[in-house]
Amino acid sequence: MQTLCAFLNGSGGSVLFGVRPDGKAEGQDVTDQTLRELAQAQDKFEPPVNVPAVRVPVGRGRDVVILRVEGKRDSVPFTYDGRPFERVGNTTRKMLQARYEKLLLERGHATRRWENMPAEGLTLRDLDRKEILRTRELAIQQNRIAPDTSRDIGEILDRLGVRCDGVLLQAAQVLYGKEFINDYPQCFLKMGRFRGTEITGPIVENRQERMNAFAMVHEGLAFLKRMMPLGARFPPGQIFREDRFPVPVEALREILLNAVMHRDYAYYPGYVAIVVFDDRIEIQSYGRLPRGVTIEQLSGRHGSELRNPLIAETFHRTGAVECWGRGTNRVIAMCEKHGAAPPTFEERSGFVVVTFKAQIVVGSATPQVTPQVGTKSGPSRDQATAQVTAQVTAQVTAQVAAFCCEPQSAKAIMAELGLKHWKTFQANYLTPLIAKGILERTIPDKPRSRMQKYRLTPAGEKALQERGGRPTRT
Repeated sequence: MQTLCAFLNGSGGSVLFGVRPDGKAEGQDVTDQTLRELAQAQDKFEPPVNVPAVRVPVGRGRDVVILRVEGKRDSVPFTYDGRPFERVGNTTRKMLQARYEKLLLERGHATRRWENMPAEGLTLRDLDRKEILRTRELAIQQNRIAPDTSRDIGEILDRLGVRCDGVLLQAAQVLYGKEFINDYPQCFLKMGRFRGTEITGPIVENRQERMNAFAMVHEGLAFLKRMMPLGARFPPGQIFREDRFPVPVEALREILLNAVMHRDYAYYPGYVAIVVFDDRIEIQSYGRLPRGVTIEQLSGRHGSELRNPLIAETFHRTGAVECWGRGTNRVIAMCEKHGAAPPTFEERSGFVVVTFKAQIVVGSATPQVTPQVGTKSGPSRDQATAQVTAQVTAQVTAQVAAFCCEPQSAKAIMAELGLKHWKTFQANYLTPLIAKGILERTIPDKPRSRMQKYRLTPAGEKALQERGGRPTRT
């Protein structure tokens, strides 16, 4: 019965009574008492199991009794007499506690997951109304929600399944929340640009934000665009140049979406991280791969097993993902078409890490530790860091300056940079550009006016002309 329990927890199998170790069907006397004992033994299975006994006559009034079970049942894990068992090779052993607990969690995943638990104290006022309405509009465009769906945000959340019987679920907080630091610290995005090829290198830019899932994708992608150099090439047979990043933006977006949707939100210290080095980009997401999916399979055919179905389905309704389990395959194809190296996948300390090899600092070389006699050594690490920081700042400044040749609202400038958080935009971009005299307010006497716009100053125009005029915008 322990072996039968192991088969139930695995891929299935048969237990035969009356067969010798050498495979000869010896048979045994099978009486009503024998069948009752088998039935009583099955009462010790949890969850309950009913396995009919099949009798196969082998002569001399003897039978071989067969108990056959199918594996991969929804009720896994099973225990016999209070203990779980598993098959290892051709032996039966007691299952390790860690594996048993993991199987228990997976069994309850359909009905009891972190994302579909009630979010205590959460109200509609705590959610981003604009983002909810944006989901509705995109879902209607994708024909994934009825056009007559009400604009009432409560009803929209009901349609998305993230509110049940008037109670908001934790998935609603992950998707549309506005405050996270106290009760939802795991809604955390780390973004860093490091000089060199190691995490110990100087930090060029370091941002840590707590935000909802949609904002993570927007902010993360905007950060990557700012960190990557924008090169250019002339395609064969074309007279116009083509601006290109070293890694296709759509490939980065696909991996970032996967990182946000499929991570383990039940682990409160977990997070999503975007790390940019001189020679690569890493996107990290806490949570191991689903059972049955290996790292090697991510580069080939594999199924789609959703850790957070409600969160993934909401993104699917907006048209952001397909939910067919081919996202990583599409990313590889995008990179190959772009002429970039395909990404590598690995599991590292509980995180799934996707790495894109790319030359972020064009033409850079590792500074020499010991200068050669008669030659000048390369720039110091501090100088190299300052150079990269200046490059990023100049790129953003030129982009905003070109955009603000005509007066623009703060909202329009944020959209141009791909940003959504006002405080981040104000502190890191708007205020410094005004202080440098690049931008000025159209209504200087009323800085907080809702009609306020920002335009390029004469000094800003001169700086823009010195850089070669209005740059090509993408």
